[in-house]
Parts: sequence; structure tokens; C-alpha cells
Amino acid sequence: MSQVENKTIYIKASQSKKVTNKRIVLSDVLDILSLDNNAMKRAGDIVLHTVKGDKNEKVIFSITKVINLIQKEYPAFDIINIGEPDFVVEYKMPVKPNPVWEYTKLAITCIIVFFGAAFTIMTFNTDVSVGDVFDDFYKIVKGVDKSSGSILEISYSIGIPIGILCFYNHFKSDKVHDDPTPVHIEMRKYEEDMNKAIIKDADREETIRK
Repeated sequence: MSQVENKTIYIKASQSKKVTNKRIVLSDVLDILSLDNNAMKRAGDIVLHTVKGDKNEKVIFSITKVINLIQKEYPAFDIINIGEPDFVVEYKMPVKPNPVWEYTKLAITCIIVFFGAAFTIMTFNTDVSVGDVFDDFYKIVKGVDKSSGSILEISYSIGIPIGILCFYNHFKSDKVHDDPTPVHIEMRKYEEDMNKAIIKDADREETIRK
């Protein structure tokens, strides 16, 4: 085995990593591999970030920062990245498990999924006629035909806009969560596609000029 191979540290980062310790070290968020076991262990103990305060936090890191941290400790080593160039570290405050609450959430989720799937199947079978489904459901439960609007239509009318606002997470500055919204995701996809198109057009024009 050559000396060059012994002086190499491989690092691999996933796109995102969840941690529960405020003192985040490299081994918490990276896969580190080296033939020098001592160097591999010490590199994993390097502090990447320390969370301040008592709240959940998301931090984006560039792999170049990681390489700089390791090279300060081991300047003679070659650091080779085989993972993502940028990654997200999500700190979650430790929460004491509550079995009762977990099973309650599971039961609520199962009920919502059950009735949601049933409603979807019924509207599909009636050619997406929500009004007919509500009429039939009202007659099954009440035993009489519905002559005017009912709690079903009212709940449906209120639930649709609330669901859309919560899903897109855009209705107030204090958002429900910090995750990117579907609009943000589609805009980033559009930007990526546009940048790729501009680069390809520039390469094509350069080729034609030659």
C-alpha cells in the first residue's frame, strides 16, 4: 500500500441529516473513511456547528467548509468528497416519547386516510360529482332527501381553502413550518432548467462560431 493512499480521507454527505445534539460534529452528519483509523476518528470529532437557543433549526453547509475544517487538523491529507456538494443539517429538540399521543396521532391519521379514500372512490364512481355524493351520504345517514345546503357543503367549502393555504404555507409571515413550499420547489426547478438551457445555448453558439 502506497504512502499516498494512507494520506487520504474520504467524506460522504447526504442531502439532509437530522441531529438531536446541539454540539454537531462531523461524524454526526458525514460518513468518513480512511486507512488511518486515528485520523478518521479525530476527523469525526471535529465540531461543525453549535446550536444556540432552544428551538429547532435548519442549517445549510457547503462541503468546502468541511474540507477546510479537516485540512486545518490534517494539512498533509487529501480530502476527497464522494457525496453531496451542499447539505442540510436539521436540529430537532429532543422530545420525551409519549406513547399515548403517538398512538392517538396514528389513529387520527388512519381515520382521515380512511374517510379521504372513501370520499375519493365515491366521487370517482359518480364522475367527480361531489354534490351527488353529499346528497347520497345525507340520505343514508338521515334517511331523507336533502332539500338545501347542509353541514357537509359548509365544511367542504371551509376545508378546501384552509387546506390550500396550509399546504402552500404562504398565507402569513409566521409560517406553519420552515420547509420549502411547492411554489418554491417549482420555481427552483424552473431556475435550474433555465440555467441549463442558457448554458447549452451558449455552448451551441460557441460550437457554431468555431
